[in-house]
Amino acid sequence: MMKFALMMLFMMPLSFVRKGFWLNQCLYFAMTLLFLLTMSFDYSFLNVSYFLGCDLLSYIMILLSFWICSLMIMASEGIYYKNYYPKLFLFMVLLLMFSLFMTFSSMNLFVFYIFFELSLLPVLILIMGWGYQPERLQAGMYLLFYTLLASLPMMVSIFYYYENFMTLDFFFFSDSGGIYTYMCMNMVFFVKMPMYFVHLWLPKAHVEAPVAGSMVLAGVMLKLGGYGLMRLMPMFISIGVKVNYIFVVISMVGGFLVSLICLRQMDMKSLIAYSSVAHMGLVLSGIMTLTYWGMCGSLVLMVAHGLCSSGLFCLANISYERLLSRSLFLNKGLLNLMPGMALWWFLFSCCNMAAPPSLNLLGEIMLINSLVGWSNLSMVFLALMSFFSAAYSLYLYSYSQHGKMYSGLYSMSSGYVREYLLLLLHWFPLNLLVLKSEYCVMWI
Repeated sequence: MMKFALMMLFMMPLSFVRKGFWLNQCLYFAMTLLFLLTMSFDYSFLNVSYFLGCDLLSYIMILLSFWICSLMIMASEGIYYKNYYPKLFLFMVLLLMFSLFMTFSSMNLFVFYIFFELSLLPVLILIMGWGYQPERLQAGMYLLFYTLLASLPMMVSIFYYYENFMTLDFFFFSDSGGIYTYMCMNMVFFVKMPMYFVHLWLPKAHVEAPVAGSMVLAGVMLKLGGYGLMRLMPMFISIGVKVNYIFVVISMVGGFLVSLICLRQMDMKSLIAYSSVAHMGLVLSGIMTLTYWGMCGSLVLMVAHGLCSSGLFCLANISYERLLSRSLFLNKGLLNLMPGMALWWFLFSCCNMAAPPSLNLLGEIMLINSLVGWSNLSMVFLALMSFFSAAYSLYLYSYSQHGKMYSGLYSMSSGYVREYLLLLLHWFPLNLLVLKSEYCVMWI
């Protein structure tokens, strides 16, 4: 694992090369391929080097991070051609990728915590440096303070855990901890997911972020919360059995309410951001059931949501670059303006509502199994969430593609080859991975 960390460190000078924008992207794809070739399925940590290792959970998350960061650069062509500090942008993406890699591959809780917090900094700079409106400063502050407020108790509980058990390695975690340790350790993950009640930073950050910021927030950053909970739940099994139902109820009721909020959105990015809250609420519920089905379903849905939501943000940005607006009042009749993109809108809207053969469907089936097995009453909110998920996905598609164009444009704008390739590289793994879904249930 250290070889990939060193490769990223040695790539840092390349970020400042004058014509190195697309070379960097090619190297990200090369790293993705190299990491794919190190595939080895086992139940324990493999490729151990120093404090870094990789089990299947880490492997899938790191692979997703490499892939999304590669596509971030491909989506940000405007930064390169308009000369909006492309070298600094590449450096921020590389710093973000390095911190995500170290977070997911760390076998020590304190190292995990350090890089978990470090990953906040590049995202904050991406939002505040390349965002679109003056409100990006407020969005950055929301992101910063929501995360930092919840992360200090986690650091204190890590010190407490070390003092009592003399180790912070994931291998030696045992069932130990009361309700205070449980809340201190896990609150930062609830914020990062984000759980309903602590989710307000997410729509603000998404709306103000550039396309690369939105892609990495939806694609990888929200997964840090789920990954952390999956890693640390062995510490809290006895207390979790008693109190987890509170978070399941909050997540499911919150997911239903957020689905209703989605139906009232007029900003495309805001709608997609709120749909992320609904999907991650389902993931959080699955993890909190502490069942095999729940854990596996959460892992599958996290990967599926990372690809699907990132692709939807790319589509919203493609429309924004043509019409200079994200409002659904102005983005009407895109079927006339960009007929080639209408197919991609349809495909990603279908994936967002968990239509076959997408990975979203597999994840939702597994989570519905786990939650209904956990409690029959959860069927009510699962049914409502599934229905309204389809409703707001169809709402997004029909409002944007049909109707009379408000802007009065009667020309036709074909997409660039780069944009079609970008969307294909999101959609292809999202629908192909379902053929090898048995590997997603091997890590437990």
